Amino acid sequence: MDPEQINEFVVGYLKKKGFSSAAKDLESYHHQNNNGSSFTSVDYHNDPELTKLIRSFSQQEDDPTRYREGYSKLRSWAYNSLDLYKHELLRVMYPVFIHCYMDLVGKGHTQEARAFFNSFRKDHEMVHLRDLQKLEGVLSPSHLEEMEFARSLRKSKVNIKFCQYSYELLLQYLHSTVSTLMLGIINEHINFQVYSGQPTSSSDDIEAVTIVGSFQDTANHINQKEIQWGLLEDSLEDRLEKTGGLLSDSEKGQGESKDGDADDSKKRSTEIGKQGSSLKKLKKDKAGNATAKVARLETITVSPAPRVKPELALPVMSTDVEQSILEDLRNRVQLSSVAMPSVSFYTFVNTHNGLNCSSISHDGSLVAGGFSDSSIKVWDMAKIGQAGSGALQAENDSSDQSIRPNGRRSYTLLLGHSGPVYSATFSPPGDFVLSSSADTTIRLWSTKLNANLVCYKGHNYPVWDAQFSPFGHYFASCSHDRTARIWSMDRIQPLRIMAGHLSDVDCVQWHPNCNYIATGSSDKTVRLWDVQTGECVRIFIGHRSMVLSLAMSPDGRYMASGDEDGTIMMWDLSTARCITPLMGHNSCVWSLSYSGEGSLLASGSADCTVKLWDVTSSTKLTKAEEKNGNSNRLRSLRTFPTKSTPVHALRFSRRNLLFAAGAISKPAN
Repeated sequence: MDPEQINEFVVGYLKKKGFSSAAKDLESYHHQNNNGSSFTSVDYHNDPELTKLIRSFSQQEDDPTRYREGYSKLRSWAYNSLDLYKHELLRVMYPVFIHCYMDLVGKGHTQEARAFFNSFRKDHEMVHLRDLQKLEGVLSPSHLEEMEFARSLRKSKVNIKFCQYSYELLLQYLHSTVSTLMLGIINEHINFQVYSGQPTSSSDDIEAVTIVGSFQDTANHINQKEIQWGLLEDSLEDRLEKTGGLLSDSEKGQGESKDGDADDSKKRSTEIGKQGSSLKKLKKDKAGNATAKVARLETITVSPAPRVKPELALPVMSTDVEQSILEDLRNRVQLSSVAMPSVSFYTFVNTHNGLNCSSISHDGSLVAGGFSDSSIKVWDMAKIGQAGSGALQAENDSSDQSIRPNGRRSYTLLLGHSGPVYSATFSPPGDFVLSSSADTTIRLWSTKLNANLVCYKGHNYPVWDAQFSPFGHYFASCSHDRTARIWSMDRIQPLRIMAGHLSDVDCVQWHPNCNYIATGSSDKTVRLWDVQTGECVRIFIGHRSMVLSLAMSPDGRYMASGDEDGTIMMWDLSTARCITPLMGHNSCVWSLSYSGEGSLLASGSADCTVKLWDVTSSTKLTKAEEKNGNSNRLRSLRTFPTKSTPVHALRFSRRNLLFAAGAISKPAN
């Protein structure tokens, strides 16, 4: 090969692999040399080994078998590496795998691409099953351009954290085996963040593998937008604080103590009896005061949330509802790491795997379930507790055969949907139920009339979730059509449509000030949307599987999101950064809820447990740990296991009683 051919091959290779600046420098250096032998000084074109390498590259450029051979050798080398470095080296395999597959499809080698995909997909199914299911449908070069998911993968890069020794091992392998194809794919699609020290596992570092590139650039640009995360002006909490109506636990205990002493004085005739009772009460009050002091100390250290104006025209709250909420807030129990909540669990039995969702009203008096047979059932806890139905019968009342001796069912049956019901949620006062279904509709039901009031149509595919705003009247929905929508009860058409997710939008949650909604998606991201403009104002990147649940802290400062793998992440809304990953569940996290003052986070999972996490201590230590470069973890306070009941729903009441619900998966022994 003459020098000109070698020059052309080298420049062409550099351009193809994305090294455009190096190619330009090489070309300019070549043109500056008048005799045309720009590379004579290094004399590499006379090197027989390099000439052989470039010739083999030019001849085998379109050979599809090179992808299988190169990937198979890299895979065998990574799996046979030392255990200390293996988990880091294996991080490279998935990006290389998907880009080998997409390169084969892009070059028209469809059969070879399918064979390659089927041979190695099992290596990645556990973590990336949903991505593989999407890529499985890419069968032609046109699909790569049409499918938004594939297009974003090809335009983006992956950031992978490597220790120095792992990085040197990988480079040594690629150069010693002359794996030019694998080296080109790695150079083009992977950025290595090399650090000194021992390797860390992905579970210890949530940012070990992250996507960068055009999508990350877009996210960074969006996350620069200003948001108002505070609470609304003149809220009920504000009024209560101004009037000093919020009672501490010690004050409640003193009030209860006085009432108890008065009752004891009536019941007990001797002075000794009264003194003994008073001593017991006094000890109990002292213990309550100590707990309250700890709770107050933890609460005081948190700076108050700013106050913002509402962007929506909020409904006028009736006097009765307002008085009821104020009464609940006055009697709220202050929770902390030393003051755990009481938990009330509602178990559905004999559902025959038909329960898709459940919801609990704010005061726990009503429980609703959405079923695969398109029905919605609402239980009134007061009626279940009436004479003639004990605790065991109350569980059986959750079945289709739950008919009382008088011939009446123990629940209210709501029929109207023509497909499985995927969400059912109560309005803040509990007078309405909102349901969404596979029939693409959302229905509004009255719990007083036990009837369907409105059917909202707008989505084109199944609606996975629908949630009322904290003040009622407005609600948000999300669907398989990759959009979220804002509605009001008095209009049958959506007020806003939020589009931007690359896959199903699986869950939706309102911000406490009603100016934003958050959406979790199968594209592994969470987005925050401005309700007034419909624009995306935050993109949260970090989950490794579909996001199934969301919760907002009461002060509107933080958000928690749970995914299919059992990971929960807590985010700072102002910076869009993950404050702390939370590891503990080993299956889908279906529900999340913050306590009333925001000091605790409760999570419910398909692993049949409810977990409580200490949010206050986590946020306190974040800044100190960020300086050391360590990611802080939420402290697990307590785990409540059920016998065999996956947890479908969680809710803290306004008085900080924790409600949970789920369907028993098999009869208890």
